[in-house]
Amino acid sequence: MMKNIIEQTESFIRKYGMIEKDDVVIAGVSGGADSVCLLFILCALRHKIGFQVMACHVNHGIRGAEADADEAFVKELCRQLDVPSRFFHKNVELIARKRKQSSEEAGRAVRREAFETMCREDGGTKIATAHHRDDNAETVLLNIARGTGLKGLCGIHPVRGKWIRPLLALGREQIEDWLREQKITWCTDATNAEDIYTRNRIRHNILPALREQVNEGAVRHLEELSVQAREVWEYLEQGTKQAWERCVSLPRTGEHKNEGQGSSTPVYGEAYGGLLIGREAFRHEMPAVQKQLLKVCLASVRGGEKDIGTVHLNALAELFDRQCGKELDLPGGVTAGRVYEGVALRKQAGEGRKISGNISSAAEKTKSRRETDGKSEEVRLNIPGVSSLPDGIHKVICRFVDAADADKAKEIPQKSYTKWFDYDIIKCSLSARTRQSGDYLVVDEKGSRQKLKSWFINEKIPRENRDKMLLIADGQHIVWIPGHRMSRACQISNRTEKILEIKITEDKKNVREDQSAGSGREG
Repeated sequence: MMKNIIEQTESFIRKYGMIEKDDVVIAGVSGGADSVCLLFILCALRHKIGFQVMACHVNHGIRGAEADADEAFVKELCRQLDVPSRFFHKNVELIARKRKQSSEEAGRAVRREAFETMCREDGGTKIATAHHRDDNAETVLLNIARGTGLKGLCGIHPVRGKWIRPLLALGREQIEDWLREQKITWCTDATNAEDIYTRNRIRHNILPALREQVNEGAVRHLEELSVQAREVWEYLEQGTKQAWERCVSLPRTGEHKNEGQGSSTPVYGEAYGGLLIGREAFRHEMPAVQKQLLKVCLASVRGGEKDIGTVHLNALAELFDRQCGKELDLPGGVTAGRVYEGVALRKQAGEGRKISGNISSAAEKTKSRRETDGKSEEVRLNIPGVSSLPDGIHKVICRFVDAADADKAKEIPQKSYTKWFDYDIIKCSLSARTRQSGDYLVVDEKGSRQKLKSWFINEKIPRENRDKMLLIADGQHIVWIPGHRMSRACQISNRTEKILEIKITEDKKNVREDQSAGSGREG
């Protein structure tokens, strides 16, 4: 049986390319059955494959004399097997309190830090842990119970960078039977028998019930599920990386990690203070890719995936169909905002502090950015805020009005340079510009459209004046022709929840400025 289990593990190692010639493998050895088995198998294969083995043991300082006995056991075992070793002493309970973690969580972090330290200081190229098939089944069940997506179904990966799990194809019972057959002893951690830890409750209660009352092959089937999930996940990851290249860019404000490097495309998975997801490109991605891309983007801005849930990703996805200027607060001090190009994510300046105004992006923060498109010169409006027009004389002032004051709109003259709009109707960002091909007005409550060119003709607007007239536009939808009329689509009603006031002023002296509040009626 010894030959079989070693051959099985060697085959698994070679399948995933875990260990290569001249590698230095740092093995985590607690003294328990799993890690002792790992150490023996690695030692049996080290000369055949041509790698070195070193052992790392962490004394958590929790079990007193028992922990010291485990440490002594590992020292003697390493001496017998001629394996170099290092021993770390950590007060896990104190660390847990300082980091505000559970003892279980702090213990995992401390072990990981010790392995990384030894790997760095002792020339390690791989870190091997003794996770096996039953551990993987427990992980999958735990993730399902806590609420997971496809990633959680992947369970424990055989290889993650330099981290390897050579025993993942073996079961706990198989490991212990082999140790007994070879008359190899191991230490027993009394805390593993307690049900105070969630994983122990799954190990002692859930998995046995599945085996005995549902299907004796439950653990194997969970392993098969995790393998399939990993294959699908790898495919999804590749699709997400490609979608990142198509959809994601950095704000033109330069507030990002690679500032000054001249690149407008972020590197997948790196940390940035802000980024922009293009709406049109995003809409063409498959739903599964869309959701994963949003998660990667949010994690890149906030600095990690912790606390990012489905509810946050759904809310972020819905933002693409909201009008420009809409904002959303997300975990980790991140603000998402709907802008003309799509959705912008930005790390808030202070923890928990909401950034007022529009999200900082190329379209929303640059106050007087001009674009030329044929005959049109365009300025995106700051909402709320002040936008200067290209002539250097006129300004457009935008502010929100309390919906409770909607009745005052009836008192407003039809022709005015201050108007009120139903902001919930706005689909894109508003801009001040001259006419463009395809512009239209909504002329009645049924939503009937009229081409702007036809309106000019019907109103007998002189041809020489048409290219000079100022328009307030929502994409190709002309919501207001100042001094003339506004679109019927944006009139406020008893269903209006958010009112936007737009006022056009002049800086010239002796020019009358209309201070009245417009209703959203024609004019």
